[in-house]
Amino acid sequence: MQELPHYRFGAHTWDFSARTYVMGVLNVTPDSFSDGGVYFDPDAAVQRGLAMVEEGADCIDIGGESTRPRGLHYGEGAKPVSAEEEADRVLPVIRELVRRTDIPISIDTYKAAVARQALAAGACIVNDISGFALDPAMPAVVADAGASAVVMHMRGTPQTMQRDTRYVDLFGEILASLQDSLRKGREAGITQLMVDPGIGFGKTGTDNLRLIAGAERFHESGVPVLMGPSRKGFIGEILGTPVADRLEGTLAAAVVCAGRGVDILRVHDVRAVKRALLVADAIYHAQR
Repeated sequence: MQELPHYRFGAHTWDFSARTYVMGVLNVTPDSFSDGGVYFDPDAAVQRGLAMVEEGADCIDIGGESTRPRGLHYGEGAKPVSAEEEADRVLPVIRELVRRTDIPISIDTYKAAVARQALAAGACIVNDISGFALDPAMPAVVADAGASAVVMHMRGTPQTMQRDTRYVDLFGEILASLQDSLRKGREAGITQLMVDPGIGFGKTGTDNLRLIAGAERFHESGVPVLMGPSRKGFIGEILGTPVADRLEGTLAAAVVCAGRGVDILRVHDVRAVKRALLVADAIYHAQR
């Protein structure tokens, strides 16, 4: 596996050869699949963000629009919100967390208008679930702010992504899409890019298992790899459990991801995943 460069986020440098990094999920939404409404109040969201920092999060990913898919497990799915409403949800939380902690703040949005305001408020990473496909202005916004970006693979939109989950070449098609996203980012001038194959976004349960089992393939992109298996539907399918009862499955997936070379895990249960990864990383590094 090729050695990845160190990434700099403000006062923090991430050495991807040293350990697996943890991105804490903070949904400032009323309808996210895992914790919708719990942190919709800005004060509650800030307190949860600070708690995740204490639990060992290396980054906080703040989202103001749910991407809950339409389907058997999630009902009608999430409804899109305007850029103005999305910004109103996340900006107070970003500003307060930036004031109270120096760890990197990521904005989970595919809208350039939201990203622009979030970066001005102190976020330094844009996590774009569309891989720059839904808003062509996004790469320039990220580059102009000197920020970093995660580009994820998804077909269509959160409302349509589960309509077509057929792949002739699962890894090849996703890698090709991610490479196109990376090209857009580099042409705009973004220097720190990461890829996310999009667990649960336009894939079947079996696809998700295959993506984790073969996660090392995504290092062919030449940049750090992020995965978000936390509390996802494929875990519920295996265990027969609801979203609130998928911790053990999440831990198993996170440990396997680390062993397959995933660099960043996006998770809800920061403390538990962080502890599991500390042990897993120690074991994997002892084999080198």
